[in-house]
Amino acid sequence: MTENPTACLLIIGNEVLSGRTRDANLQFLATRLGEMGIPLREARVIPDIETTIIATLNEVRARYTHVFTTGGIGPTHDDITSECVAKAFGVPWVVHEETRRIMAADYARRDPPVEFNAARLRMATLPLGATPIRCEMTSAPGFTMGNVHVMAGVPRIMQSMFDALAPSLARGTPVVSRTVHALGIYEGNIAAALEAIQARFPALDVGSYPFYRSHGPQGFTGGGVALVAKGTDAAACDEAAAAITEMLRGLGAEPVQGEPG
Repeated sequence: MTENPTACLLIIGNEVLSGRTRDANLQFLATRLGEMGIPLREARVIPDIETTIIATLNEVRARYTHVFTTGGIGPTHDDITSECVAKAFGVPWVVHEETRRIMAADYARRDPPVEFNAARLRMATLPLGATPIRCEMTSAPGFTMGNVHVMAGVPRIMQSMFDALAPSLARGTPVVSRTVHALGIYEGNIAAALEAIQARFPALDVGSYPFYRSHGPQGFTGGGVALVAKGTDAAACDEAAAAITEMLRGLGAEPVQGEPG
């Protein structure tokens, strides 16, 4: 089987590192990319510092099939992602004329019309040779440069940009998962048995995820563990889930297929 392409996500923005903004893009991208057979292998949150963005981008674009970035392509002085991508690739950062025309027309047709000023022109300025990512949510595009895909940080715009980009991405074998959970069983009870199951299925990622249920006037009411087998071989995932189910029953638990409710 051909090895799947891989991906890395760079979340760019001081506001995320400071806690001012909660990132909402990682889960969306990891899920969608996994469904497309492009597993997300790494995610980093980095600041709006030119040297950091350039160095990190050059490091990860040499390592992964695709690099996705979110944040830093707006109209303000701290939106420097686009400029940094240009410097990372060693190309000029120039006004993209088609994008300038599209954005100017968009702002002019608004009621009332909006000035297409120098700040907004920054969003039409791209690395030379970049391909715009146009979406339904905004006339200001993201863009692709080589294997780097640059998108907005605002979740609804990022998702629209990804939807526009996705058809152009070469896909691998979709990543699937099987989950079995049980109440009253904790990681300390199943660590050795779960390690043995992982050894039986080396091509899968087998993991354990504790959960706790807290509701009603008494507060905490108990918990358990969810065990997940994930990979590109659906049959192997089914076999691993069956082994997990058998293991839990052997410990006196009542295994339930699927995520805990």
